[in-house]
Amino acid sequence: MAEGNAYNKPGMYEIRVKGRLGNMWSDWFDEFEITLLKDETLLTGTVEDQAALHGVLNKVRDIGLTLISVKQAEVDR
Repeated sequence: MAEGNAYNKPGMYEIRVKGRLGNMWSDWFDEFEITLLKDETLLTGTVEDQAALHGVLNKVRDIGLTLISVKQAEVDR
């Protein structure tokens, strides 16, 4: 089982949703970068902790998007 504290710090995430969002949604998604793919949208950004990540996922739900995947992105150090 993963250490809970490992996820309660800032991290970069990639959230993939079905459909294509315009850049006008970047404010709604807390300045996440929006990348349009063929039939999907990739949201990439940093969240402060798991609570903030759940907040972003709630926004995905609130506007009726279909969630495809959520993954913590590797950060170049």
